[in-house]
Amino acid sequence: MNGNYFVNLLIIAISSSLVSNVVLSQFLGLCPFLGVSKKVKTASGMGAAVIFVITLSSLVAGLIYKFILAPLHITYLKTIVFILIIAALVQFVELFLKKFVKPLYEALGVYLPLITTNCAVLGVAINNVNLGYDILTGVVNGFATSAGFALSIIILAGIREKMEYNNIPKPFRGMPIVLVTAGLMAIAFCGFAGLI
Repeated sequence: MNGNYFVNLLIIAISSSLVSNVVLSQFLGLCPFLGVSKKVKTASGMGAAVIFVITLSSLVAGLIYKFILAPLHITYLKTIVFILIIAALVQFVELFLKKFVKPLYEALGVYLPLITTNCAVLGVAINNVNLGYDILTGVVNGFATSAGFALSIIILAGIREKMEYNNIPKPFRGMPIVLVTAGLMAIAFCGFAGLI
């Protein structure tokens, strides 16, 4: 591994987390982004759970693709296999939180099992394969993408907490102002495009 490899990893990390933010530019993972972003504490918990699941699923999916699916020439099964991997990891996270972090488990509620169907998780695993990333690059991409998701959901939760004290016009109360805020965040994140 030479210096160019690590520079490439850094570029992928910055691009995946800020420039091509999975929520604000690719519009993947909007359900938990909008549903769990009412409080910073629950948004942080969801962000941490998504970081764990996406990073680990990137590693496991990359290993299974490289050492099982590709050698056996059954790469057409990648979507089904990746969904099974993600479902198993989410079950692990759910059991862990239920046993050791019960308040966070209860705060996340229905959104924790929804990580299984979060298209961002599956999208990262499939993108890693489609872009031809090796296992380390795929893990870096997965971690950076999920960190970008966590960053955006925590920022939105902080803004939503502050908006509770504002006098918002009646037609914009609730989800409309949240969508306007998310749109403004997406515009703001476009400014990171000059980094790469």
